[in-house]
Amino acid sequence: MTTYSITHPEKGLIQYKDKKRWLWISAILWSLVPVVIMAAFLISDNPWMLVMPLGLAFILVPILDYAFGIDTSNPPEEIVPQLDADPYYQWLIITAIPFHFIVVIAGAWLAATQNLPVGFFIIFAVILGLYSGSSINTAHEIGHKNTKLERFLSRVVLAVTGYGHFCVEHNLGHHRDVSTPQDPASSRMGESIYRFMLREIPGAAKRGWGAEANRLEKRGKSFWSTDNHILQSYAMTLAFQGGLIALFGWILLPFFLIHNFFAWFQLTSANYIEHYGLLREKKPNGKYERCQPHHSWNANHIFSNLMLFQLERHSDHHANPSRRYQSLRSFSNLPELPSGYFGMYALAYIPPLWFKVMDKRVMAVPHINGDLSKVNIDPKSEARLKAKWG
Repeated sequence: MTTYSITHPEKGLIQYKDKKRWLWISAILWSLVPVVIMAAFLISDNPWMLVMPLGLAFILVPILDYAFGIDTSNPPEEIVPQLDADPYYQWLIITAIPFHFIVVIAGAWLAATQNLPVGFFIIFAVILGLYSGSSINTAHEIGHKNTKLERFLSRVVLAVTGYGHFCVEHNLGHHRDVSTPQDPASSRMGESIYRFMLREIPGAAKRGWGAEANRLEKRGKSFWSTDNHILQSYAMTLAFQGGLIALFGWILLPFFLIHNFFAWFQLTSANYIEHYGLLREKKPNGKYERCQPHHSWNANHIFSNLMLFQLERHSDHHANPSRRYQSLRSFSNLPELPSGYFGMYALAYIPPLWFKVMDKRVMAVPHINGDLSKVNIDPKSEARLKAKWG
């Protein structure tokens, strides 16, 4: 196991070993689960095998989150520059990129050639889309970094799901407006995930296109130029998915429509749980305070964090967007989710249960402390929430 060390002028010798160094490979293995399930289907000829990933994601992973517990440890700050400079972590996430494409190619072949019953065809497209949502997480991690290679590769991997506007919108829009009423990607207390979806998906697309138009205009370039990052990714999607449709037939057109939508919905699910009800304070000059760790919901659950390149330490990510996944920190007195992301997704899909569990947690957040004026409230639910919480 690699040991990082530094001699500090005041603290003396500081050493650190990342006990999860080799376990980060789990994120790649997780994205390959559909391939294993496809193999099981081909061997057994039982289409119910294709439904198994739903149970793995929304039942088994939350159980393993509970069994493995949480990890609140942080690498020493003096060691972080060495940890970030270690190419292993960078190349691990870059290595994940081709596997996202391989899984979709295998899924497209199976959907087009195996004569699935209509119901299982739809379910398989849904499940493959949900798993392809992890490709957006890969794009998210490398899209925040300052190297041209990583930012370009983020556009490449977004081609898997046809969500090419994400990195532009996320970096230039969501991180600017997060936890404010102006952000379509920050959910509001009292807003179900389904109403949030209707606001978030088109709102994020509109903001992404606008941000890219502004970026190109400042550089004196046309929106329709080859320098448009969104169009670059969309062109790759057209080549990738269009090529598979040309190869295997038009049956893949509805398959990809379903697949892409549910990949986007997986991102919507993450956005929904990450900032639910949290609100940045507006200063007297009309601007919002700088984003702090307590403006995001945090989760330190070991198992699901390994599956998601530590996305669940979202509080530190928003406070320090360029910080790499292996160095993200846990802080005390943060808004904490009761489960990892997969358990929270399942809860969010049943709004009454979500509200019952999460609304009281919002009100108990230390900086809110029962003050509804410090909550990002859904306007349609304002009367009900005020009647309940005063």
